[in-house]
Amino acid sequence: MSERPERWSAARTYPDMWADPGEDPRNNDGPAPEGEAGTLWDVLADYRLTLRMKCEGLSPEQLARRSVPPSTMSLLGLVRHLAEVERDWRNWITDGDPLPRLYGDRDADFDGAVADPAVVDAAHRDLEREQAATDAELARHPDLGERLGEDGIAVRELLVHRIEEYARHCGHADLLRECVDGRVGQ
Repeated sequence: MSERPERWSAARTYPDMWADPGEDPRNNDGPAPEGEAGTLWDVLADYRLTLRMKCEGLSPEQLARRSVPPSTMSLLGLVRHLAEVERDWRNWITDGDPLPRLYGDRDADFDGAVADPAVVDAAHRDLEREQAATDAELARHPDLGERLGEDGIAVRELLVHRIEEYARHCGHADLLRECVDGRVGQ
């Protein structure tokens, strides 16, 4: 018997989708966001939700399962990594001493992603807290062209960087989830 899980999807309408369009929480029937800032925030919110969806329903062991050696990548590692990245972005745009790393040395966000329910719960709390803190900091700067921090990074550039980071890692999450239990979809 192969250790490779059989591919599957919960969607009934389109078998390559994560969920049917009417049941996908990323789809809304409301009006499109207003303006550039609204669009950027909306896309970021959808990628964040995609990452959460890719992690839902998995045990700590499944979340901590590594992709392929020598990589230390796992779904849990991605959650921890993105919490670390959100904190780091805040360091770019705020004055004063940088916030300390959440998980210690370089790559500790992936290396410390172990199959422990307490580690899983802490990672999700860390990500939500760091997202909220970075969002709040950026909300203080509604002008997308405003340059912040020592490097003078524009608010627009920071939002696009965040979208890019989540989009890249959601692609990783697609593959990781399929390796864990065979579930496929956008």
